[in-house]
Amino acid sequence: MRLLFVLTLACSSLFAASPAPNIVLINVDDLGYADISPFGGKVPTPNLDRMAKEGMKLTSHYAAPVCSPSRAAMMTGCYPKRVLPIPGVLFPSGAVGLNPSEITIAEVLKQSGYSTACIGKWHLGDQPEFLPMAQGFDHYFGIPYSNDMGPRSEGSKSNPDKPIPQEKEVAGKGVDPKAFGGDETGLKGASQPPLPLLEDGNVIERVKAAQQHTFTKRYTERAVKYIRDHQKKPFFLYLPHNAVHFPLYPHQDFMGKSGVSLQKDWVMEVDASTGAILEVLRELKLDSNTLVIFTSDNGGPVNNGAVNTPLRGAKGSTFEGGMRVCTIAWWPGKVPAASQTNAITAHMDWLPTFASLAKAATPSDRKLDGMDISPVLLGKEGAKGHQVFHYYRGFDLQAVRSGPWKLQLDKGELYNLDDDIGESKNVAAQHADIVASLQKQAEAMKSDLGDKTKDAPGVRELGRVEHPQPLIGHDGTVRAGFDKAFKTLP
Repeated sequence: MRLLFVLTLACSSLFAASPAPNIVLINVDDLGYADISPFGGKVPTPNLDRMAKEGMKLTSHYAAPVCSPSRAAMMTGCYPKRVLPIPGVLFPSGAVGLNPSEITIAEVLKQSGYSTACIGKWHLGDQPEFLPMAQGFDHYFGIPYSNDMGPRSEGSKSNPDKPIPQEKEVAGKGVDPKAFGGDETGLKGASQPPLPLLEDGNVIERVKAAQQHTFTKRYTERAVKYIRDHQKKPFFLYLPHNAVHFPLYPHQDFMGKSGVSLQKDWVMEVDASTGAILEVLRELKLDSNTLVIFTSDNGGPVNNGAVNTPLRGAKGSTFEGGMRVCTIAWWPGKVPAASQTNAITAHMDWLPTFASLAKAATPSDRKLDGMDISPVLLGKEGAKGHQVFHYYRGFDLQAVRSGPWKLQLDKGELYNLDDDIGESKNVAAQHADIVASLQKQAEAMKSDLGDKTKDAPGVRELGRVEHPQPLIGHDGTVRAGFDKAFKTLP
């Protein structure tokens, strides 16, 4: 059973007379800062244009450099290193994942009577103890990690415009990651098992190239149905797309539509998906009581066609292009239309913010790093974001920001992001006092979460299981005890 925890109310008088809003959190995978037209993209994204026109652009919103840490921050309200101390991301059949004792957004909102669903990519651990239904979600449909974490011969490591490469079958079933070139975070490379599609607690499909093309369409259809079926009570819908992560598999209806690249074709499909979500909310007259957030899990990988202009860097880095993500908030009548904010906000803010809006409660028996940014989203006068933000990459604290000032710690380079968003002019020599102040902030954080090590006072324990197994073995057998309805998948 989940550990008991103590809660403290996170209510605000701003919402005392308002019903609890529905919340939809759309999280796109590897979307570049300028991949959508509201943030300077060249490919048409009319639905996101309308969403921005009717809502607010968050232009200084931060994720993490890569997938799993970003999602850990989003779900728990904490810096990623506090709750998921791993060097990079999680892989299939990993022994570790987000600790079941962590309290997620879904669990917080369920305290206030919300129904909860996760439709899409999870990536916080693939063993049953770590999956969404063990972390507060009533319903789950999706894959447990990235769409490139499967066999080469089944299309998981190549784009659909290229021949599918073959590979020698891996001996055994890959039950022990260490025996197949992995570590406690899971199996890598050719040892990765077939990619599973899950519904609630069951493996329902073995994902091959043909199924990859259908992800966005099927997720969208499921999301629309979920909204229709749950319109009578407050709901939290978490929609983390596989799009636009490599391999790039837009639906056939969108293949070639952009005239630019497969990546941009898939961006256009994501735009259409978002339009379908907003349209069903309008149709059901839920738009006036539904907050929709559109964002990305990290900066875009430019080698796969993403665009992060005018930011420096890309996915995997702590330059702005690796962590600052295009984000839009939409709630007609509540979030000011055609507005934007440069307040420093982050994925770790969603839990306390949603709790505040829902009159829910947040854990008081553990530290949260996020803050309630609902005053920012609602355009309240004088509302502010974070005064200090720390940029972690794995175990390493690499940069710190306060106001416009950002210090890259290893090189001692200082940038004024208001004047130089592209981080091209090191002004450390002209502002020794600011460098010293930011270094002091960094040292304070190191005393809590450490640097270049996972051992630090504020770092919490990973979830861990003995003898992790793939959900689908290399021979097609579904994990024993995980899904008793299947023996072998084709």
